[in-house]
Amino acid sequence: MIALSKRWLATGGAVVLAGVLGLALLLRDGGAACAAARAGGKATFYDLGGGTGNCSFPSAPADDLFVALGEADYDDGAACGGYLDVKGPKGKVRVKVIDSCPPCEPGHIDLSRTAFKKIANEVDGIVPVTFTKVRSPKVPGAVSVRLKEGSSRYWFAALVDNHGSPLRSLKVNGKAATRTDFNYWIIDGGAGGGPFTITFTDAYGKTTTVPGIKLKPGVIQKVLAKIAAPPPKPPVPAKKKPAPKPSTKAPAPVVESAPAVVETTTPPPAQEPPVALVARPAAC
Repeated sequence: MIALSKRWLATGGAVVLAGVLGLALLLRDGGAACAAARAGGKATFYDLGGGTGNCSFPSAPADDLFVALGEADYDDGAACGGYLDVKGPKGKVRVKVIDSCPPCEPGHIDLSRTAFKKIANEVDGIVPVTFTKVRSPKVPGAVSVRLKEGSSRYWFAALVDNHGSPLRSLKVNGKAATRTDFNYWIIDGGAGGGPFTITFTDAYGKTTTVPGIKLKPGVIQKVLAKIAAPPPKPPVPAKKKPAPKPSTKAPAPVVESAPAVVETTTPPPAQEPPVALVARPAAC
């Protein structure tokens, strides 16, 4: 009988069911399998098999809705803890990034079996999808911090969870930490003996401050975080209206009106009626 690893996928459009033999499985290194697909817009599914994923979170989400990303999308751990909205043939699902999938090309995502069944039929195996990153999603609990085993005043390593959007930077008592590809933030020289105030900024500029973290390796510390809104965008200067361009048209000719000439008509003089003349007799 073939031993199955934590990530597996049946090819040829059928899922491996109990009692069905002779189906080849594609295995992912480290005990995880991920079927190859064309780059972009494809989804497969897998089972964690008792693991927790490369993002180092203590466990999978309680709702079992999670996703593993290919190397380009995983981005050396920068995507860890973020969320994707995935749309497939049957519907939509929101999933948390908790793992990587080295064989997956850019755009090929590997969903949990539970998530896959919300967007497609399980027997389909590989389906076309579209997916987008979620900005400031609702998270299931308070921000938590876990110091890695071996942490001391001389070496600091912390895992942050329930931050919603992917993180861009993190500081501990003012010291900048470096993120690893397994999602721990490390300060090689340490940050002292604590307590620690951790300040992190997400990919969209929102800053969160987590005070009172104690030097307790291996313990998940849930605290009330102070969240600051991202800095306002600088005002867009008002556009100056361009000065009106001089007209290239010839000015209309000025027509000077001649003064009006008033003609006065003098009526003809009144004529007296003709007088009849009587002829006089010649003088004697």
